[in-house]
Order: sequence, then C-alpha cells, then structure tokens
Amino acid sequence: MEINIRNQVIGNLKGISQDDLNMSIQSAITSTEEKTLPGLGVLFELMWQQSSDNDKSNIINTISNQL
Repeated sequence: MEINIRNQVIGNLKGISQDDLNMSIQSAITSTEEKTLPGLGVLFELMWQQSSDNDKSNIINTISNQL
C-alpha cells in the first residue's frame, strides 16, 4: 500500500480557516514528534511553488542565517 503524503496533508488541511492552519503549524513546530516534519515539508513546498524569485531569495537568506 502506497501512501501519498502530499495528498494526505493537503486533504487534511484543505478548507480549514487561517487560524486553524496557524494553530496546526504552531503545533507541528512545537511538537517533539518528528512525524509532523513531512507535513511541514509539504506546506513549505506549497509556499515555495507560489513564491516569487525575490520571496525565494528571502526564504533562503532566512534559513541560511538560522543555520
């Protein structure tokens, strides 16, 4: 049985309010369970795909500065 994590994450979050999405993200970040990391990766992928080149550069700079 093959599980498509992208579709699962998107399906679970599709249609929720921005407040609920914010709470889900905050919960995943503060959780010590690594099982939330793939979901955050899917959300990052969605954001990245819709970002301008300038936004992508800012994201890379932010991440680079945190490493």
